[in-house]
Amino acid sequence: MKHSGKASLAGIKLVGLALAAVLVLLGAAWLGEHLAAFVLEISSVLFGLWILFALFTFYFFRDPDPMTPTSANLVIAPGHGKVDAIDTTTEPDFIGGECQRISIFLSVFDIHVQNAPVTGRVAYFKHTPGQYLNAMSADSAKFNENVLIGIDSVEPRGEKIGIRRLTVDARCRAGQRR
Repeated sequence: MKHSGKASLAGIKLVGLALAAVLVLLGAAWLGEHLAAFVLEISSVLFGLWILFALFTFYFFRDPDPMTPTSANLVIAPGHGKVDAIDTTTEPDFIGGECQRISIFLSVFDIHVQNAPVTGRVAYFKHTPGQYLNAMSADSAKFNENVLIGIDSVEPRGEKIGIRRLTVDARCRAGQRR
C-alpha cells in the first residue's frame, strides 16, 4: 500500500515554509537597512527631543529651599501653586464637622514638592479610591482618588489640620488640589 502522496505533500509544505522563512529574513534585512538609515537621519532630532525631555523633567522635579516665615502660630501653604478657592466644607472623619477649605491648584509649571503646613504629629491617614478626572473640573474634588492626612498641630497648639491630596488625570493638565 502506498502512502497516497502524503510524503510528497509533507515535502512541499516543508519547502514552502523554508521559502517563507527566507523571504521574511530578506524582508527584515531590507527593512533593517532602510530603517537604520532613517533613524540615523533623524538621530539629531531624537537627541534634541531627549534633551528637552530631560530639561523639563529636572525642572518639574525641582526642590528649592523655600523662604518660609518663622513667626509663631502660622499655617504655611503646603504647595507652590495658585489658591483657587477658599470656602467651608464638612470633613467628618478627622476634623469632625465643618471646617475652612483652601484649595491650591498646581500646574505643570509649579513646584510639585509639597511640605507639611504646620509642625505636628500625623494622627490620621485615609486613602479613598476614585476617578481620575481633569483637575480643571469642579467635580474632581468630589470624585477623584485622594489621600487625607490629618495633623495634630503643635503650633498653633490643639488645632487639627487636614490635607487632602487629589489624584488627577495626568493626560489632561497635571496638577493637584487639596
